[in-house]
Amino acid sequence: MELVLDRVSKQYGNKIAVDRISTVFRPGVIGLLGANGAGKTTLMRMICGILRPTGGTISFKDGGTLDASEELYRDALGYLPQDFGYYPDFTGKDFLMYLAALKGLDKHTARRKCAELLRIVSLESVAGKKIKTYSGGMKQRLGIAQAVLNDPKILVLDEPTAGLDPKERVRFRNLIAELGKDSIVILSTHIVSDVEHIADRILMMKDGQFIYDGTPHGIGMDLEEFYLKEFDEEAENA
Repeated sequence: MELVLDRVSKQYGNKIAVDRISTVFRPGVIGLLGANGAGKTTLMRMICGILRPTGGTISFKDGGTLDASEELYRDALGYLPQDFGYYPDFTGKDFLMYLAALKGLDKHTARRKCAELLRIVSLESVAGKKIKTYSGGMKQRLGIAQAVLNDPKILVLDEPTAGLDPKERVRFRNLIAELGKDSIVILSTHIVSDVEHIADRILMMKDGQFIYDGTPHGIGMDLEEFYLKEFDEEAENA
């Protein structure tokens, strides 16, 4: 199972958001680190088939080969964007059941999967309440649940721990580590601690390119120290 990016670029007018990136992702947790404007979200939206690259190709190889623009590619995908839209008058359970139907799950499988995920993200007790009554952290946990409804082979999470308290963060990291055993999990964040203990591979992105690609410990210094050195404005201007 491989997700292959071959010379992928995205340009908006004169601005190059992603600059000729080539890499191969295999099952495991990939932590994508970078400051705002580094190109992380643009890259992830192209991986999800939401944006078309200006140049290059994105393909998924698992037996056959699927391009990111194909419908069957989306069947293998789970995605939690940074700004996820909810239906405020839906209950948490109804919302997951609705998305399960959109993803093609039969009713029996959907009920079982929704109940299991609501328990995993600790929303079981409020499953019958309307989403408009949920806190920001509860909505984020619901977003994580919907992203894995279809047991995706490629799971893309953009700033997924926003709004989670420290205990929820730990629970989330454990869930992601488990999912990474059988799936390609790409986790974008600017919080180093979210990935340093669970990521099999770290990618650091700056100005549309990768400036580091390796293990969390292969950097030769403290990961957070390196990150701050590269991305903290005060450090850069010192």
